[in-house]
Amino acid sequence: MQGIVGGLTRLAAWLAGRPARQRLGLSILAGALTVFAMPPFGFWPLLLLTYPVLIWLIDGIEPDATDRFAGWGATATTAWGFGFGFFLGGLFWIGSAFLVDAQQFAWMLPFVAVIMPGGLALFFAAAAVAARALSRTGTGRVVAFVVAFALAEWLRGHVLTGFPWISLGYSLSVSDALVQATAVWGLYGHTLVAALVATSPALLAGPGCAITRGRAAAFVCCAGVLPAALFGFGIWRLSLPIPDDVPGVTLRIVQPNIAQTDKWRPELRAANFSRLLRLSRAQDDLEGITHVIWPESAPPFLLEDNPDARALIASTLPRGVHLITGAVRAEPLPQTTADGRWARFFNSVMVLNSDATITATYDKAHLVPFGEYLPAQGLLEVIGLQQLTRQRGGYSSGPGPLSIQIPGMPDAGPLVCYEVIFPGEVVGEDRPGWLLNTTNDAWFGDSIGPRQHFFQARMRAVEEGLPLVRAANTGISAVIGPRGRIRAILDLGKAGVLDQSLPGRIDLTFYHRNGDVVFWAVLIALLLTILYSNTTINNKD
Repeated sequence: MQGIVGGLTRLAAWLAGRPARQRLGLSILAGALTVFAMPPFGFWPLLLLTYPVLIWLIDGIEPDATDRFAGWGATATTAWGFGFGFFLGGLFWIGSAFLVDAQQFAWMLPFVAVIMPGGLALFFAAAAVAARALSRTGTGRVVAFVVAFALAEWLRGHVLTGFPWISLGYSLSVSDALVQATAVWGLYGHTLVAALVATSPALLAGPGCAITRGRAAAFVCCAGVLPAALFGFGIWRLSLPIPDDVPGVTLRIVQPNIAQTDKWRPELRAANFSRLLRLSRAQDDLEGITHVIWPESAPPFLLEDNPDARALIASTLPRGVHLITGAVRAEPLPQTTADGRWARFFNSVMVLNSDATITATYDKAHLVPFGEYLPAQGLLEVIGLQQLTRQRGGYSSGPGPLSIQIPGMPDAGPLVCYEVIFPGEVVGEDRPGWLLNTTNDAWFGDSIGPRQHFFQARMRAVEEGLPLVRAANTGISAVIGPRGRIRAILDLGKAGVLDQSLPGRIDLTFYHRNGDVVFWAVLIALLLTILYSNTTINNKD
C-alpha cells in the first residue's frame, strides 16, 4: 500500500503543478480516454485513472483566502475540458447523420462537433464548481466530487428533455453480473456507485490527504470491495430461476440492413419493401412463426395510405400471424396550412393482422431534438433550417409510454429508438409483458453509436425485469431476457432474421416500484456527511 500511495502522491503533485494550458490539455485527454471505460469497450478500471486525474488537476488551482470565488473559473474550465474530451470521443459518430444528406446538412458538421460536446460539458463544469464550493481538501473534496457529478448526471438526463447517453453508470453495464444492481437503483444509482469507484484513488493523495487507516480502508472498499460486491450480487441474481418462455409465441425479427442513403430514394422504395417481405418469408418458411417484427419506419412510405403494400403483406403472412412494424403515420389536418402542411406526422409502431388490417398503433412520445423536430420549429424553418428527417413541421409526439394489445401474446411496451435510453420512463401505468424497441441506427453507420444504444437498451430490461425485443434496421437486433442476458443477437451491418421464443417476465423490481429513491437517499446522506464534516472543522477552528 505504501508503494501505491507514494506513486499516487507523486502523480498528484505533478498534475497539481501543471500550468493552465497543460491542465486544460490533460483534462481533455483524460476525458477522451474515459470513453474506453464505457460500452461497447467496457474497460471500467480505466476510471480509476481518469477521474482522479481530473481531481488532482483541480487540486492544483490555488484557493485565495481573501476571495472565496477565486479559482472557480479555472475549476470550471478544467472540468469543462474533461467533459468536452469525453463527449467528443463518445459522441463523434453523431456527425455521420449529417453526412447522409451531405448536400443539405454537411455544413452543420463543425458546429455539431463543437457545440454539442461543449454544451454537455457544461454539466461537468457546474459539478466541479459545486464540489469546490462544498469542500476543497481531504476526503471531503472527493465525497463532494461524487455528490456533485452524480447530481449533474441526473440533471443531464432530465434538463431540456434530457440526454442521459453514456452516463457514467453505463461503465458498469457491459458485464451481465455488474449490471444486475440496476434492478435495485437504476442507472443513476449505478452512476453514483461508479463515481465512488472512479474517484477512490484521490482519497490517498492530494491536499489534506495524509495517509490514515480510515482513508486506506475507504479506498479499498470503493476500488475493490464495492465492485466485488456488485459482481457477487449479480452472480446470485443471475442464478435465480429463469421464467418460462411465453407459450405459443415465436417471433421472427427482421433486420433488412438498408443503408440510410438508400432507404427513402423513390427508385429504391419498391426494392427495399420487397427485401422486408423476402426476409419475412425466409425462403417461404413461416411455419411456427406467430409474430413478425420489422424495425423503425420499415416501410419506405405511408403504410396506412398504401393498400397495395398492405395487400402484399397480407399475401406474405399466413393466417393468424401478426406483423409488428415501425412506420411513419400521417394524421390529416382539417385544412392545409399556409406552408403546405396537410397532416401531422408520427413515428409509430403498428400492429397488422394477417389481413393487413391495422389493429393497434403507438406513437413515439420522446422525439429526438434536431432529428425529428427543431426547438422553435416555425422560427427556424423560416430561416431555412430543417431537422435531419426533413419533415416539414417536424414530427408530432404521442401521449407517452403505454402498453398495446397484440393478439396471441402479452401486451407490449413499445419504445421507438431514442425512447429506450430514459430510465424510469419506459413503462406506463399498466406493466406490459415485454418491451419492444424498434430502431433505425443506419444514420450512424458502423460506429460505436449503435453499440452504445444497444447496451443502454439492455439496461432498461434489467431495471424493469422485463424481456426486451429489439428490431433494428442495420443492427443490433436482439432478444434479451428480463435479467439482461442476451438470448439471440444479429450484429451490426448484417441482413437476416432471428427466430426466437418470447422470454417471460419476472416479478416487479425494486427500481420499478421505487424509482430513484436509493439514488436520492445515498446522495442526501453523502451531502449531509460533507456538511457535518465542514461544521465540525469550522467549530474546531
